[in-house]
This record gives sequence, C-alpha cells and structure tokens, in this order.
Amino acid sequence: MLAGLQNVTFEFGARVIIEEATWHIQPGERIGLIGYNGTGKSTLLKLLVGEYLPSAGTIERSRSTSIGYLHQDLLSFDTNDSILQVAMGAFERVLELEKEIEELGKELERTGDEKTLHDYSDKLHELETLGGYNIHHKTEEVLQGLGFSNTELQKPYKEFSGGWRMRVLLAKMILQQPDLLLLDEPTNHLDLPSIEWLEKYLVHYQGSVVIVSHDKYFLNRMVTKIVEVYQQQLHIYNGNFDFYEKEKAIRIEMQQKAFENQQDYIRQQERFVERFKAKASKAAQAQSIQKRLDKLDRIEDVTLERPNIRINFRVDKTPGRVLAELKDVTKSFGENVIVEKASAEIDRGDKIALIGANGKGKSTLLRIIAGVEPVNEGERKWGHNVDESFYAQHQLEALNVNNTILDEMKECGSQMNDLELRGLLGCFLFSGDDSDKKIKILSGGEKARVALAKVIVSKANFLMLDEPTNHLDMHSCDLLIEALNKYEGSIILVSHDRYFVSKTANKIWEIVDHEIKEFKGGYEEYVAWKERMAKQAQSNKEGTGSKKVDKSAKTNKSVSIAPTPSASVAPQANAPINKDQKKELQKQQRIFQQLEEQIATLKTKQKELEESLSSPGTYGDKNKFLETEAGYKKATEELRRLNSEYEKVFEKIVSLEGS
Repeated sequence: MLAGLQNVTFEFGARVIIEEATWHIQPGERIGLIGYNGTGKSTLLKLLVGEYLPSAGTIERSRSTSIGYLHQDLLSFDTNDSILQVAMGAFERVLELEKEIEELGKELERTGDEKTLHDYSDKLHELETLGGYNIHHKTEEVLQGLGFSNTELQKPYKEFSGGWRMRVLLAKMILQQPDLLLLDEPTNHLDLPSIEWLEKYLVHYQGSVVIVSHDKYFLNRMVTKIVEVYQQQLHIYNGNFDFYEKEKAIRIEMQQKAFENQQDYIRQQERFVERFKAKASKAAQAQSIQKRLDKLDRIEDVTLERPNIRINFRVDKTPGRVLAELKDVTKSFGENVIVEKASAEIDRGDKIALIGANGKGKSTLLRIIAGVEPVNEGERKWGHNVDESFYAQHQLEALNVNNTILDEMKECGSQMNDLELRGLLGCFLFSGDDSDKKIKILSGGEKARVALAKVIVSKANFLMLDEPTNHLDMHSCDLLIEALNKYEGSIILVSHDRYFVSKTANKIWEIVDHEIKEFKGGYEEYVAWKERMAKQAQSNKEGTGSKKVDKSAKTNKSVSIAPTPSASVAPQANAPINKDQKKELQKQQRIFQQLEEQIATLKTKQKELEESLSSPGTYGDKNKFLETEAGYKKATEELRRLNSEYEKVFEKIVSLEGS
C-alpha cells in the first residue's frame, strides 16, 4: 500500500466532511475521485499529503512513497525563469550533478588531481544512471504534449496565464515521476489535443494516479476504480465511470428494497408491542421485541443530496432558416491569422460544437459570430427574427455587483417567480440562502454560474456558449445537457468537455489552416471519421506513393467534411474509372443511403420505446411491459447490426473511391 485512510473522520467546525472512512491506495492503481461540489474531494487529497490532520483515525503513508499533488493553490508560484527551466526543476539531483561536474571539471583542468578525477568519473556515472543526458529531450517532449510550441519553451514563466502555468507545473510533476500522483481537475486547464495526450501518457504511467475530475470521457478512458464521496462516506467501485453509474443504480435499488422491508418489519413489531405491552401474559415478549428493535441496525433511506430539478428553456419567437452567416471573413491579430476568407452559416436547429487546440481562435470566432469582435475583411450577417444570447467569461463584467443573485435573475425578464428562480439556481450549485448573496462577494466561478443561469432564462432562440461547463459539477452538467437537448433553438458552443460535446452537438466545426471545416454529425462519429481518414492517409503513404490528391479540392475556404461517401476522400486527379467499379460504387452508395434512412427510423423507434419504458403506466400492465421491453431489445440489436453494416459499406465506398 502506498497511502490511505484508516477509520478517518474529518470535520470543519460542526460540519462533518467524512466519517470513519477507510481507503487504501495500491501500487499501479488508476482512481477517479468524484462527488458533488463541496462534498470534500479536494479535502481528501489534502489529508493524504498531510496538509490537514484528521479529527479521528489515521492517515497511512509509506516512508518511501513520493507524492506529487497538482492543485489550484500552486498558481501563486511566480518566477522569471523560462518554462523549460521550471519544468526541468523536476530533475533536482541531475541539475545539482551538472553543477558539481562543471566545478570538478574546472578543478581537474587546474590540478590534474587523481582524487578529483575519481570523483568526476563517479558523478558522470551517477548522471548517466539517472538518465541525465536525456532530461532536456524528455522535458521538451512533455511540454509539447501539453500544448507548448518550441518557440515558447524559452519564454519566462511569469508571461503565461493561469491555465498555461498550470500546464507547466503539471509537466514538472509528471517528470518527477512520483509513486502517487494526485491531480485536482487537471483537464480544466487543457485543450482537447492536450487532454488526449495526457490520457495516453497516464495510462502507461508507472506510479498510481488519483484524479478529481468531472470529465466523464476522461474518467472512462483513464481509471479502473471510482471512489465516490457521498453523504460523509467513501463508496468504492471497481471499474470506470460507466461501471460506477450502473453499479450505483443497482446499489440504490437494493438499499431501497432493504429499507422498505425493514420498515415493514419494524411497523409489524411495533404494532405487536403496542397491542400487548399492557397484557400480563405477553408483556415479557413485548419487552423482548422492544429491546430487539432498539438494538436494530437501521438501514437508511436512499435520499439524493441534490433534488433532480429540470432546467427548461423558453423560446419566444421562431427565427428564419439562417440565423447567422459569415461571408469571406478574415481576422488576424498582427501576424497571427485566425481565419482567412472563411465562409459559413448557422441554420435553424443547428447545435454546433467548435472544437480544437487552444490558440486556434475558437473564442475569437465565437465573438465574431456574436458581433462583438470586428473583422479585418468580409462580413457577419444576422438572419431574420434572431434573438441571441452570448455566454463568455467577459459577460461577468455585465453583472450588477450590488444585486443579490436572485435580484440579478429577476432582471432578465423571464417572468419566473421566486420559487422557480431558486429552483433553477439550485441546478447551478446555489442552494438555500445562497440565492440571497450579493454578486460582489462571489468568486469568479460563482459569477460565471450566475451569468450562465441568466443565459438559460433569456428566452433566446440562438445561444452562443464559451466553455459553459467549466464551473459546474457532473450533476449540473447532466441537467444542462438534458436542457440543451430539449432546447428548440440553435446553439454554437466552445467546449473541451468531450462528454458534454458528444451529448449536445449535431455538427462539429474546427478551424484548420485558417478555414472553418464543418462535419455534419456528432462528436463520436467525427472521431471515428478522423481515425478512418488517418488510417487511409497512412495506407496511401505506405503504398506506392504515386497517387496525388487533386488540389482543386482545397479551393473552397470553408469545407464541409460530413461523413458521407462523396466527402470521404478527395477525388483522384485524372484517375480512369472502370465501368464495373463505377456501377459497384453507385450500388454501394444506394445501399449506404438506405441504411442511413433505416438507422434514423430505428433510432426514432428506440427513443419512443425508451420513453414508454420510463412511463409508470407501462409497469402497471405486465404484458405491456414485457412487450415493450422485448421491442426495445429487438430494436437495439437491429440498430447494432445496421451500424455494423453501415461501417462495412462505408469502408467499401472509401476503397472504391480511392482505387
């Protein structure tokens, strides 16, 4: 065991954070630490590293265990050193050796002393053993993986913003290779490519890793154990996040049944006691039953800490077909070109996720669409009847600091009453009297949640959201996802939360080579498509190398990359088309279209059956329930078969178009 808690209780004043909690961290484990905001996840990490002492119980740590702890408080560190020097601070002993070797080298040149030569050789051997000759390369590799370019490595650390500083400190911690790595919300400061790099790196990390995160995608791909802080207890699940969700539902159901059965038993015994306690012949038996009830280990009712409030959007008016249009737009900041001659449009019903690496201009493009960022060339046009609402960090400045949170919400003109507004604020982690707090005393994260709540009640038919989930916990994210899926308006959002994007977007936009690339499909389809294209490109590269892509395919600055056969690969320049091949290609394209239609129909049917299964009326009729359940299973199986066939046909079309 590397570290752990043994019967630990920890309190802040009268508030109990955890009670009699036991948790042992073993070598090589990948653990996700989860729980609602404020339940004590960060507190647990501080207990493990010794920053806090428990009220009762013991914190266990092996003397030889080295711990690396990444957290928000590290941002107070500042220095003029370059980020490369800061990250290389991980190799403290190697850097000391380099200085010692340099001094010994100078002394050896001066004296030629044999003992100095011996010391010099020993230090060189130790440097080699510690891999000292590779530390520059290792450090550069990790910093580049986390999104830094070669030119930035020599820039002073103090010139970077908080998010980028946190990446440097994360790089340093990774390079230190502690036995136990504790990461508090590491993905908050990373863009998509950096999150993917970190995933791959940590999967092969030799030590144990504990991650506090609300990123379900990250947890699913990274961890093999979930520890949940819930109702002052630690609940351990041996699996990833998906496993945890299923297992927790089963546990709750079992506990609820056990609670109900025990309550029936208690009521029955209490009736007996009440009836016979005064009767002489039964009094002793009644007393015995009462003692047994007093000693009974009571099962607690399953009560969720957070009410399952629904967020509902209200849309006042219907816009025209096109909500916003960009025509030949160019935007640059000096030599930094964001987009060049880019054209795109947002249609009614679009739910677009704008994704990609930091520094590509996602937030700038969102501001251009919102009309708050001027362009160098081209134009941005609103469509007919568009009622827009824009959420971004700079919106926090528009909050009236003298208002209470509730008063600020009332000024939105939503016509919601106080009770409805308080309920909505509960979804954004403002419970009870929190709604009466003044805006001026709120933290940056709390202000961001107020600004997002204002967007929700705005009655807009077009939402522009820049990192809306940054300050929300998992439960609030789920409520927002559910609301956005029901929302009748259109959305364009910037987010690095892959789970959030996968559940909300029906189109993906990416800025590539200063152009807006559009993919007509969800995030998971987009990832699968990218992987197929990468394999295809690699296959072509490894082939004869004689085929050339028609450069005319690049003339349109805003290119749709929808997952359709016609857009799957670029056409071959002057490639002769065999008649039989052409016939087969047309046949496969027809089959592909039919499969798409069948899948769409089946998905609709599956959704209807899901809704039916969630209806209490279905469970009241046994035959209806069995029939609905069988229909749902059949539809799911058929959908799996059709998707498999869809993939095969797609591959055939790619092969025929590329041959």
